[in-house]
Amino acid sequence: MERKAMEEQPITPHAGPTRDAEGNLTYVGDDGRRYVVGLPPDIDEDNVEKVMTLLRGGTGLFQQIEALCHRWIDEVGGSELDERAALVLLLTTLETALEDRYPENDPS
Repeated sequence: MERKAMEEQPITPHAGPTRDAEGNLTYVGDDGRRYVVGLPPDIDEDNVEKVMTLLRGGTGLFQQIEALCHRWIDEVGGSELDERAALVLLLTTLETALEDRYPENDPS
């Protein structure tokens, strides 16, 4: 049962993505395993390089956001709201707060 709960936890990248020997965009997770990032099949090499550069550049900021999310979950979680429910509440609240600025059908 505990193994299943561990498998459901999101994997945090330890570093920005890199290209492996086969040309796949990959990263190593906090669990030590290598993960392949799936990109749309029609994306060209120049766009892949741009995406990789952007992802690598945002690693520090992502880690700050992740730390703040853990802090928020710790603060709102408790006997009335377990950590998983706090996570769902956080993600839902963030989506609601950001969806007006980033609508689903926005082509950009």
